[in-house]
Amino acid sequence: MIDPVIFSFHIGSFEFALRWYGVFVMTGVAVGAWFAGKEVSRRGEKADAVWDALLWILPAGIIGARLWYVVNATLGGNAYYLQNPAQILNIPQGGLHFYGGLLFGAVAMYFYLRKYKMDIWLFLDAIAPVTLLGQAIARPANFINQELYGQPTTLPWGISIDSLHRIGTYQDLAQYPLATTRFHPTFAYEMIWNFLFFALIIYLSRRFASKIKPGAVFSAWLVAAGVGRFLIEFFRPDQPHLGGSWISTTQVVTILMALAGLLLLAHRFGKLKLPFPPFPDEYQPARP
Repeated sequence: MIDPVIFSFHIGSFEFALRWYGVFVMTGVAVGAWFAGKEVSRRGEKADAVWDALLWILPAGIIGARLWYVVNATLGGNAYYLQNPAQILNIPQGGLHFYGGLLFGAVAMYFYLRKYKMDIWLFLDAIAPVTLLGQAIARPANFINQELYGQPTTLPWGISIDSLHRIGTYQDLAQYPLATTRFHPTFAYEMIWNFLFFALIIYLSRRFASKIKPGAVFSAWLVAAGVGRFLIEFFRPDQPHLGGSWISTTQVVTILMALAGLLLLAHRFGKLKLPFPPFPDEYQPARP
């Protein structure tokens, strides 16, 4: 297996390490921001605004991703962070959740756009599908960390997980031998889904640019991202479920995302009349 740490060094009692996880995540952010700049520019706004907004979005996203992870773990019955609250700040040891970063990042972007009087729908349509690309680029880090895998499988693309990274009953090596047990590469399923729907949404938004109105791309992203994660969660035995039911907390969020996206699409194309939100007919770029 690949060592998750590329290199590390100590200064006194402090250890500094460069990890593959951080490299893949920041690569996803950089590529996503570059592509988002292209999409923003295509809609008439300055591409530099995306990079300026990152100064707001990244810190908020990291905080949100960490808090969502901690809350999700705690709701699932893990009392570790209640017993060791200082470990909430120990981000290098892992534990970030994409949807927490997405939520807090979106709030930060909203205030940034409000401050500089920029068109919110323009940025939502430009950036939302690009989050699929950024997330897909970061997913190989989960393979290196041996995390986010699914149940045992006999399918030819199943992956091996060492004993240190197994969870629950899968730690029983008599029942699940190291030599023969393989697991669903759930992170790869999500990576493939995200690449495909990113490409599809971008293609359709460009192919029918004259017909697609503000808000439609964002709405389509809500459906694609919500449905994809909802389905993939069935392969995630590490996720806490609500009251012992079959549905996880993340699935509740993602199915609400998908439903909201469907309602917004129907509203956008006049098939359903909703009191909110008011969709503009054209983007309103702020640049002179």
